[in-house]
Amino acid sequence: MKKWSMILCAIFASVALTLPALAQDLGGKKILFVDSYHQGYGWSDGITQGIQNAVAPTGAELKIVRMDTKRNTDDAFKKSAALKVKELIESYQPDAVIAADDNASKYLIMPYYKGAKLPVVFCGVNWDVAGYGYPYANTTGMIEVTPVPQLIEQLAPFAAGERIGFLGPETITARKEAANWDKSFGIKADTYFATDYADWKKGFLALQDRVDILILDTDGGLYKDQAADMQAFVESNAKKPIGTTYDFMAPYALITFGKVAQEQGFWAGEAAAKILSGTAPADIPLVKNKEGKLIINMKIAAAVGVEVPYELAENAERIIE
Repeated sequence: MKKWSMILCAIFASVALTLPALAQDLGGKKILFVDSYHQGYGWSDGITQGIQNAVAPTGAELKIVRMDTKRNTDDAFKKSAALKVKELIESYQPDAVIAADDNASKYLIMPYYKGAKLPVVFCGVNWDVAGYGYPYANTTGMIEVTPVPQLIEQLAPFAAGERIGFLGPETITARKEAANWDKSFGIKADTYFATDYADWKKGFLALQDRVDILILDTDGGLYKDQAADMQAFVESNAKKPIGTTYDFMAPYALITFGKVAQEQGFWAGEAAAKILSGTAPADIPLVKNKEGKLIINMKIAAAVGVEVPYELAENAERIIE
């Protein structure tokens, strides 16, 4: 069995051992999941699936509301979206809230529910939660960290030098991601933040003339309608080793060392169930994501003109032919 498959099997086995504790009757209890983004965005869909898998055995009611702040980046829109969710919370009266990704914490939880009676579990908050004042007495959560050093280590043998490029959308999360590479790992990347799909293609071409390794941040689900064109564009224009830490960006990268969105969601759902069973949020320690998914894209390997070693391919969870 492949190394990473063995690790993931071990993780899921340990998770399975916790399920009997969760499979209790929480019927009549209500959990509201607040997604910062939108359905159809791969990261949000993965978190949603993880939450559903954790909550379903408990019998608790799960309601989902999406702020849609990935496709609508205006600050006024985000504040308005948060107020609408606040109104929903007041009418729905959930017993616990799960808040996924930064905007839900910044625009909803921090201004309205810091230290409130309502228990909150956050997930998908990138790198540092101090900016939102976490943890509060009524919160716990999973902090999202990116395995950038591990990804670069895998890409380095295919690169002619050490210059790193970062290509992502013009969003708070993408800028925070690039800033934390430097802060946490000392990785100073040549960054390009794209305002739309045409600009993303421009940045893709420009960065490859300046760097030795190109890392693709999430596309934010903003270019989903252009997925086929985007894949053809990358395969036709890739010149340098390309990596990503998002599994849904694997069609555009030579190597993916991906964060697992379902891990974030399952942990959050499990934590919410524990809270509804009587555990205080403050008694559930903050954690960081640990799982990783290795994917190799042979199409990009051919485009870049590199040969993937057998040992690396053997350790991959998935090969894109």
